[in-house]
Amino acid sequence: MSQAASEHHHCVIIGAGPAGYTAAIYAARADMKPVMFTGLQPGGQLTITTDVENYPGYPDGVQGPEMMEDFRKQAERFGTDVRYEYVDKVDFSAIPHKIFIGNKVVLADSVIVATGASAKWLGLESEQRLNGFGVSACAVCDGFFFKGQEVVIIGAGDTAAEEASYLAKLCKKVTMLVRRDEMRASKVMQHRVLNTPNIEVLFNHDTVEIMGAKTVEGVKVRNNKENKEYVIPATGFFVAIGHHPNTDIFKDWLDMDEVGYLKVQPGSSKTNVEGVFAAGDAADKNYRQAVTAAGTGCMAALDAERYLTEKGLH
Repeated sequence: MSQAASEHHHCVIIGAGPAGYTAAIYAARADMKPVMFTGLQPGGQLTITTDVENYPGYPDGVQGPEMMEDFRKQAERFGTDVRYEYVDKVDFSAIPHKIFIGNKVVLADSVIVATGASAKWLGLESEQRLNGFGVSACAVCDGFFFKGQEVVIIGAGDTAAEEASYLAKLCKKVTMLVRRDEMRASKVMQHRVLNTPNIEVLFNHDTVEIMGAKTVEGVKVRNNKENKEYVIPATGFFVAIGHHPNTDIFKDWLDMDEVGYLKVQPGSSKTNVEGVFAAGDAADKNYRQAVTAAGTGCMAALDAERYLTEKGLH
């Protein structure tokens, strides 16, 4: 038996990071009466970030969760209906689009997907415990805090190589751990890393544990060829083994790349489905910054407003 629709809205926003909240602010100000479903992690990746010092307007820096609280309050001030609920599935086969939350069906004239991406982690207890206290999944966000210090980064792809190169400009020494005997990064990125004097690449090395009670003090590693363990002194540990966009529920409807990042029409937030727009890290594998996510959230709301107006729905 098909579920009966219980609500119908002009604009539904799925996800509640900088992209979702910015889309909500613009949509609410345009009287689109947006309804936002936050998902399991309201505020997105910034809720597990301690200091944010690179977002304009916060001259003294701000804690990630506090910043997301500011975004939420601003969105609600203009009338966004923020709901702490999780979208189970969608049906974009007809307009209005269907969004399923538990045993409820919500109809939406326009949908903004801002579900973000999640960093892949090693799964170590010490990694989660020290996350934000020397452990990071974003060198561009947090590298500044380790100026003149020694850090370790794990990863073997282009992102890891780029982040190692970025850290090398700030840090005294960067030790790069590569699990196998070769890197996956492009030749040009490998060349850059291997020719940077203060980057040491250790092939055939795994992370055993991140040392430190309250902050990172070192990294216990294993040479998996010789089966030897030892500790590398470090105050920072960067995980660069990739991100997974939170887009699984859209795979039957929206065009995405092989990893799962949503494809949008160049210069816009439009997806391949009419009335569905994508913003933030769910559609961005290159920058992954709060400020760029916010920018695309603005684009998505403006695109959605134009769409609704053209269709005579707003």
